[in-house]
Amino acid sequence: MGAGLRLGPLLRYVAWPDGTETAAGGGTYAPAATVWIEADRPATAEVRCADGSGGRARTFQIAGHHYALVTVTGLTPGTATAYEVLLDGRGVWPLPDSPHPPSTITAPGTPAPGTPHPPLHVTFGSCRWAATGADGRRPAGPDALGALAARLAADPGAVRPDVLLLLGDQVYADKTSRETRRWLAARRDLSDPPGAQVGDYEEYTRLYYESWLDPEVRWLLSTVPSLMIFDDHDVIDDWNTSAAWLSEMRATPWWRERLLSGLMSYWVHQHLGNLSPAELAADPLYARVCAGPDGTEALRRFAAEADADPSRTRWSYRRDLGRTRLLMVDTRAGRVLDEQKRAILGEEDAFWVREQALTGRADRDHLLIGSSLPWLLPPLVHDAEQWNASLCRGDRGDRWARVGEVLRRGSDLEHWAAFPASFAWLTRLLTDAAEGPDAPATVSVLSGDVHHAYVAEPDVARDRWGGRAGRAGRVLQLTCSPVHQRIPYALRLGFRFGWSRAGRWLGRALARHARVEAPESGWARTGGPWFGNQLMTLTLHGRSARLRLEQARRGGVLVTAHERTWTDEPPLERTDCGLVNEI
Repeated sequence: MGAGLRLGPLLRYVAWPDGTETAAGGGTYAPAATVWIEADRPATAEVRCADGSGGRARTFQIAGHHYALVTVTGLTPGTATAYEVLLDGRGVWPLPDSPHPPSTITAPGTPAPGTPHPPLHVTFGSCRWAATGADGRRPAGPDALGALAARLAADPGAVRPDVLLLLGDQVYADKTSRETRRWLAARRDLSDPPGAQVGDYEEYTRLYYESWLDPEVRWLLSTVPSLMIFDDHDVIDDWNTSAAWLSEMRATPWWRERLLSGLMSYWVHQHLGNLSPAELAADPLYARVCAGPDGTEALRRFAAEADADPSRTRWSYRRDLGRTRLLMVDTRAGRVLDEQKRAILGEEDAFWVREQALTGRADRDHLLIGSSLPWLLPPLVHDAEQWNASLCRGDRGDRWARVGEVLRRGSDLEHWAAFPASFAWLTRLLTDAAEGPDAPATVSVLSGDVHHAYVAEPDVARDRWGGRAGRAGRVLQLTCSPVHQRIPYALRLGFRFGWSRAGRWLGRALARHARVEAPESGWARTGGPWFGNQLMTLTLHGRSARLRLEQARRGGVLVTAHERTWTDEPPLERTDCGLVNEI
């Protein structure tokens, strides 16, 4: 019996023209893709496409598991081709008697001179808890990702996302399902820490099996390219919320193994697929892991170094998708936690993000910032986080600082607003990116985390940019979560209150207590809040942007809850095509 397919395939990177190429030969564009798999033993993995393109790679080993990231070359621009996966020459995908259509790789085409790029469909969301009950039902309700897969599988002519952005909490290391707890209990004593949470690399692999072996989601990830970034639950709730929190965690006997295993498993399962073939070829760690019979120690050393000095590792990355630039920003691992210097990003990462956001703007119609944590929050939450940051900094004395730390952890006060200097930095960056003769039509922050969906826009920016005084872009906060998670009724009420007039008044009262000045620009919620398991899709075509919010309902179907279009014709217009399920 030959090698078998344990997990995957996942279609990850797909090359796009960078916005300067044309069918007449302008620029350079070599269609390529990467496909990630896990085998059950060492093997040569091959991806063989129906059009004759393909690629192969030898598996590498991490902690007794065998993975391969196959680079597929020779793809024809503007076509979709079915593919199969082979291990040591034996076909392992598609699965026998699969009810799903063939998995395909679509290579974007290049436009003819003087014609616009085709529409780009970006679907995004966060927070997917993959648990199922003993009866096969999902305790968190219908899964939006599974519903998307079912729709695409049932209708080959349906418009597919060009890219799926998973903005954090792909797995829940600190909130395991009943089935996973049973598996853990058979492996070790759950009365010992970390109890029913995962503790090492092997236990992390169980989470990915549970999440990615769901038949419909497995097929979806095999045929729609995906880009990912972690959030806290990929490691632990409120990961890196403060220096005091981190000090306490490092004093526990289980934390080091948990963190190193979390970073190692993230690098293998998520981060590698975010990289282009050229980036993989230039990555010394990937070379070391692939060169040896066992890359475990090399990867473990890397994770330990990333923990000891976060500035040595950059998890953020950039993708150019035609005339759209996407920046996926790490808001967790690279934090500066000194109370007097708190920052979401260290200096080097912040410089890199700003440089990527502001360069090459003449070739971009849209800029997308993927941040697991929202930039613009419900006003009460924003002011509470700014108030809390002031207390924890010691502005009101040691007693209030201790109270502030308790509140910070108990109330999850650790978004951009909880790092005031970083909030101001990001606001300036978005303002700079949206102004000037080369400004993109839209600058959008795509986020999740907060278990509801909404659209928010800065007040001053809307007035200034809406007036079209010179060329400028629309700035948007687009938040969508969860994909699949429980949402307690009390949490729904809390977020609704956070957006209310009374919530704004209470937030300003907290800010005044801490002597925190109001932001230079406020913001308005221009859509939502919406609650439920859901996904957002941005369709970007030329200098227009169309947003669609879809919610999963019983029977595994997606229902449109909201649609809106922004166009770049003076005056800048917003067309509300539908406002459904606002309550």
